[in-house]
Amino acid sequence: MRLRKRVKKLLGEVAYRFSPGKVSDARVVEVPAFHALGPGDVAIDCGANRGLITRVLAANGATVHAFEPNPGSFAKLTEAVRDFPEVVCHNAAVLDRAGRMNLYLHLNYDRNPDRFSEGSTLMAGKRNADEDRAVEVEVVDLVEFILGLDRRVNLLKVDIEGAEYDLLDGLIERGAIDRCDQVFVETHANSIPELMPRDAALRDRIARMGLGGKIDLNWI
Repeated sequence: MRLRKRVKKLLGEVAYRFSPGKVSDARVVEVPAFHALGPGDVAIDCGANRGLITRVLAANGATVHAFEPNPGSFAKLTEAVRDFPEVVCHNAAVLDRAGRMNLYLHLNYDRNPDRFSEGSTLMAGKRNADEDRAVEVEVVDLVEFILGLDRRVNLLKVDIEGAEYDLLDGLIERGAIDRCDQVFVETHANSIPELMPRDAALRDRIARMGLGGKIDLNWI
């Protein structure tokens, strides 16, 4: 275990030296559905980070529930959407169950918190997660949250760093997926190899159930 942690930290150091990165406003969000929402529509942004996509979803008056567990990112999210009264910010992670869990920070978080806040994860085994650096966060049962809304969810965006498989399975099994019109999910099996079988199983399940037109696992 100690050797694995040391190797992870070494790889993180090497990756940072070759690609320290920048805070970027240029992350492309040219998904037509992101811009098509308006008054009366409801969107949910899971893993809202600093609010780039949240602002796009809310630009034309849609109600947006933005979930972000990282405390530093949440502060920047609330600042970014202060002129969007239709955005409701939740300082919490999302899963198919509620509770409190550790949120593991990126290995290079201290070097560039703005860039690497996007790598915060509930999954300690994620390749770039620092297993020795975590903050305890609230976790909302998104299935119950969606079922409790008085309107359909026109758009659900999910970028939750490996926890998407539990969430999607829960949404499907408990029927909340039927209340969502469009779902855009960034998958992370490439950075958590043990999730590869679950990724394959989820894609097969979506195909068998005819949900491919609703759930997009390849939007980014």
